[in-house]
Amino acid sequence: MAAPSLADVQLHRNAHGSLVLTMPGYIPQSGVLPVRAFPLAAPSEGLSLMGRSGQELLWVEHLDDLPAAARSLIEEELAVREFAPTILRIRSVSSFSVPSTWQIDTDRGATELLLKAEEDIRRLRGERTTLLIAAADGVSYRVPDSTQLDKASRKLLERFL
Repeated sequence: MAAPSLADVQLHRNAHGSLVLTMPGYIPQSGVLPVRAFPLAAPSEGLSLMGRSGQELLWVEHLDDLPAAARSLIEEELAVREFAPTILRIRSVSSFSVPSTWQIDTDRGATELLLKAEEDIRRLRGERTTLLIAAADGVSYRVPDSTQLDKASRKLLERFL
């Protein structure tokens, strides 16, 4: 059977809050999980809707190809699963060796993170200024463009790069 037109794809939440995928000619599938192929480098391109057992139910080249209602539900689901606050400012670091505790301001408010190793700061492939910082508690923090941080934050960050 040929893949359905994305215009015919329907998504809704069941009584338990799980996503249900309905496509013409297919049995409705509940417990659907959206998974981005490139969550940081190309967040709106390459999306797989996965079934409960891990099989791909539908491949979406571009999120904008989906009907608005389906796109909105997917974006809600991804926002919960892909929590990655953006660092706006680094106020201080406890030490220039690791482990070190960083006092930071994010788009979600002020917080602190524990950096276990310098390797936990990664440049995204192909991006010189985009960073992903993995804290000891498992939360990943983004720095979309390190050149846009204030001078004091850049100076602190450069000590670890």
